[in-house]
Amino acid sequence: MIGLFTRGAGTAVPYPPSGVDEQTAHRQGMRRGVLFAAIWLWPLVPTFRAIVAGHVHPVLFAVVGLLAFIPLYLAVVVRGFGDPDPVPKPRDHAMLGLLTALGLALALAYGAQPGGWTGLTLYLAAAGAALYPTPWAHLWLVGCVGALIGVGHLHGQHWSEIGDNAFNLVMAGALVLVVRRLMRLVRELRTTRDQLARAAVEQERLRFARDLHDLLGHSLSVIVVKSEVVRRLAERDPAAAAREAADIEQIGRTALTEVRQAITGYRTRAFAAELTGAGAALADAGIETTVRTTDETLPPHLDDAFAWVVREAATNVIRHSGADTCVIALSRPDRWQLEIRDDGRGGAADPAAHGNGLRGLAERLAQVGGALAVIDLSTSHGGTGFVLRATAPEAAR
Repeated sequence: MIGLFTRGAGTAVPYPPSGVDEQTAHRQGMRRGVLFAAIWLWPLVPTFRAIVAGHVHPVLFAVVGLLAFIPLYLAVVVRGFGDPDPVPKPRDHAMLGLLTALGLALALAYGAQPGGWTGLTLYLAAAGAALYPTPWAHLWLVGCVGALIGVGHLHGQHWSEIGDNAFNLVMAGALVLVVRRLMRLVRELRTTRDQLARAAVEQERLRFARDLHDLLGHSLSVIVVKSEVVRRLAERDPAAAAREAADIEQIGRTALTEVRQAITGYRTRAFAAELTGAGAALADAGIETTVRTTDETLPPHLDDAFAWVVREAATNVIRHSGADTCVIALSRPDRWQLEIRDDGRGGAADPAAHGNGLRGLAERLAQVGGALAVIDLSTSHGGTGFVLRATAPEAAR
């Protein structure tokens, strides 16, 4: 009986192989379930042997009844295990009711004859346990035990034999309930796995989009600034223009390398290198830049996050601020703080208003327990300019 219920459980959660649609895989699983359930009908072999040997009378009802009982039993069991919906449908109740009536009729009619006819109640217990959820399945098993005791007592069976049959019935029903529970857990685990896989894909897509924005936004802004410098120098200082053009080529090559690293996921930023690059880019844009740092070493988990803040902030200052000066200050009063302040035209103080760039920075800082603040000095402090402030704790989350 173990093989019956275990295999039946396996067919309840069909997962189609590559190139097979779910409906086709479900039908294939149901057919396999019927096949393996049929194999475990072997306890009925003595019943058929008694019929063939002429020990059962009247034989016609016994043969017709068994031939109807077996496919009906298979249909109910496979239906119970194969339907992910735990609530039986009206046709399920009808099939189980017909199976019960037929099984009890055969057990009552032939229980006193050879062939173990009272054992049909075990199949009734298994069918109900496969179909009904708890606690209804428990009540069904109790009813089947009562029917078994009544049939056995009616036909004069010894109480020890009735007890053995009742024990086998309860164990079979309990096994079905356990396997159904395992089936449900397997379904939930597979559903959770699929959800986690989709979430991982979504997170990777967001990471990729964020990295490309941060990488290409900065690189293209610097290329635009340096191209303007080349255009201004082309006539009066060709040598200087050539040097700037060489820088543009190098920036393009670096951007290609960074994009490849972003695709593979092995991309990190070095804070010190970004400070140098941001200062050079701001200077090329004609923005006087002051950098203030602390003697303390920036923790590794913040080096990458703050490097991205510097890159995005420098890009925004070059592209949007119209500033003449910019101050980049790293300090550590109680928490690490990185502040980029310019004297430009300012902007909205809502990070969401700045598009993907500042949203991406807020997400990066949140991953290390930090936060991002933007302050529009032209509206909130009566001055001019814009402040981008990143804060983060000393210890990694």
